[in-house]
Amino acid sequence: MGKYGLIGDPIATSRSPLLFEAAYKGQEQPDGTAYKYDLIEGSDFEAVFKKFEEEYSAINVTAPFKELAYARIEEMAELGKGLISGPVARIGATNLLVKTVDGITAHNSDFTGIVAAIAEAYYPGIVKEFITEYGNHFFIKIHQFFLMSLARRFNQQPQALIVGCGGAGRAAAVAAGELGFGTVLMNRTIEKAQAIAEDMPEYGFIVDPIADFKEAVKECDLIIYTLPMALPEIEEFNADDFATPGACEGKVILEANYKNPSFDEIAQTKIAAADGIYIPGDRWLLYQALTGYPFMTGLTPDLDAMEAALGAL
Repeated sequence: MGKYGLIGDPIATSRSPLLFEAAYKGQEQPDGTAYKYDLIEGSDFEAVFKKFEEEYSAINVTAPFKELAYARIEEMAELGKGLISGPVARIGATNLLVKTVDGITAHNSDFTGIVAAIAEAYYPGIVKEFITEYGNHFFIKIHQFFLMSLARRFNQQPQALIVGCGGAGRAAAVAAGELGFGTVLMNRTIEKAQAIAEDMPEYGFIVDPIADFKEAVKECDLIIYTLPMALPEIEEFNADDFATPGACEGKVILEANYKNPSFDEIAQTKIAAADGIYIPGDRWLLYQALTGYPFMTGLTPDLDAMEAALGAL
């Protein structure tokens, strides 16, 4: 019987169990038991990681353990007991650990969730279409499709602004770079943004001070906002600030915070008035789960059921 769950602290209000149970409702594991998802809360990383090693097939990882979990798998990889997949090494954090015959593999569904959310914004319906056609490989196909269509979609290289350079911001920066966007990094402490740019010269990241936030929003096609609070300039924006004169696309704004959105209903109305698209944090959460759960179970999640469960909250 496979066991699945989430480690972090605090996590009592996490929506992950709801999404996981909706994803596999009505499906049984090979031994006939239902798929279950536990919250493994605790402030001691060593204790919760040991519980994972002893009892669980795969776990999600949330704050404050993403970097600690990555460091642990990095150590294990040196001993031939762990693997770090895809862009996880660039991000330097993991939110998904899966036991395999080759050891524990580290993934990052913050990254995959961002890619899926952005692709869905530009190509409505693509996620469901590609799940139907490609099953568990849908994310790879979406990523490939977006890259191939970039030049046709935009008349010049699109520009992305990443606001906040914590764990989610770092994943957002890698996602934007991997999707072909010229990417600007912005953080309250500029040294943190500069460190990311220096760590990943292959993406050609540009660093701007937080004081340039309003102007940068006007100039960029995609804004990924990961700060836990609203910058005061957000209230000052008008619809024209969200317009993209001369561009063939409206702005896409994705934010990480689904509990207390920084772009409130007034800001969202202004974005819509400029033909922009606002992606709320719970969509990012949904696509994190949708792209991450197949790594855990080997099965394709039920997107419709997950959307219904999230919408019922």
